[in-house]
Amino acid sequence: MKTDVSGDWFFEDFTPGQEIDLGQRTVSEEEIIDFARQFDPQPFHVDAEAASGSIYGGVIASGWHTCAMMMRMVVDGLPFASSSMGSPGLDGVRWLLPVRAGDTLSLRHVTKQVKASSSKPDRGVVWTSWVATNQHGETVCTIEGMAMFRRRPVESAD
Repeated sequence: MKTDVSGDWFFEDFTPGQEIDLGQRTVSEEEIIDFARQFDPQPFHVDAEAASGSIYGGVIASGWHTCAMMMRMVVDGLPFASSSMGSPGLDGVRWLLPVRAGDTLSLRHVTKQVKASSSKPDRGVVWTSWVATNQHGETVCTIEGMAMFRRRPVESAD
C-alpha cells in the first residue's frame, strides 16, 4: 500500500503494511570521505589508495554514514516533525552492500506494527523498516526500529 505524505501526520496515520517512498539521494566521494574522517576513519573509507587494495576495491561509505543519510531522508520526507516524540531505539541495522561514490540511494519506509500506549493516552508506538536501495534496485541497508508519535488531538465540540 503506497501512501501520500502531504499534511501533518499523527500516530493514527500509520497503518501496518503501509509503504512510503522517501525519495532519492546521490552520494559523492567527498561526502563519504568527510563523514569517515570525522566518525569512522578506516582506510577503505578515507584513503583511495588503501581502499583500492581492500576487499572493496575502492572507497566505500561507512555504514554509519549510510544510516545517517537514511535518517536525513526520513526527516526530510515525512511531515511528522510536529507529532514525533523520538525513538526508544532500533532493533537491527544491516549493511548488505557497500555504498560507493555516485550511488543514488532510494528509501522506502514500511510500517510493520502500530500500538497505542495504554499508560500514556497522548501517544502511540510505530514499528518500521527502512529499506535503502541503490540505483540498480539492490538493497544496501535495512533498519528495523520504532518511534513514538502523538495521538491526533480530539476536536472539541464548542
